[in-house]
Amino acid sequence: MITLSETAAQEVKRLQLSRQKPNSYLRIKVNHGGCSGLFYQLDLSETSPEKLLSDDCEYQSKGIKILIDEESSIYIEDLQIDYSEDLMGGGFRFDNAKAIKNCNCGQSFSIKHT
Repeated sequence: MITLSETAAQEVKRLQLSRQKPNSYLRIKVNHGGCSGLFYQLDLSETSPEKLLSDDCEYQSKGIKILIDEESSIYIEDLQIDYSEDLMGGGFRFDNAKAIKNCNCGQSFSIKHT
């Protein structure tokens, strides 16, 4: 399950409108790299439901449609996403129950390998 806070959902909606993609999906991908070994990548995807990849997992939170490929989904089960602004700027914040280590930037993490 992927959960967006109200402020994260509002920011995604703002981005959808500013990029003229009001019906887009929020695509979440996990890539190898970053300070802790894995990092989050967010994008707006205009993929239509009939053209979803066969390994896409579809979620919905606060009215936002979310896509995650199967490979990424093993790293982010029960992911909670928030958005906040501070003196250093705004950004999405991730609370990943599977993460055993997070980088100070908040974008990079590692999980326990089983």
